[in-house]
Amino acid sequence: MTMRAQFTRTIRAGVFLGFAVIGLSGCSRTIHIRDLLDRPQEYDGKTVQVEGTVTQSAGVLGTGAFEIDDGTGKIYVVARGGGVPREGAKTKAKGRFESVFNLLGRSLAAIVQ
Repeated sequence: MTMRAQFTRTIRAGVFLGFAVIGLSGCSRTIHIRDLLDRPQEYDGKTVQVEGTVTQSAGVLGTGAFEIDDGTGKIYVVARGGGVPREGAKTKAKGRFESVFNLLGRSLAAIVQ
């Protein structure tokens, strides 16, 4: 194998590896809100990502909260320092899942960003 062919092969392998790393780093598993609310003990304290439509939103000076509905359930997201999206917006939220309580089949939980 010539030096040029070896160099070309090394460059191609490096480019492929770079794209693979970039592609995998962008993949974050979105969880259905229903799963979070049905099995809160499995996710409590862990980082999760949800996506859906904002149904309620309130914020002041970059801090606030909003509710996301993904069609399987609704959950509140507490945003600290990043602002909140407007009602009706499609969005993703990633943060620590916190199960507050579960009483008579009703769960209250939030994702803290």
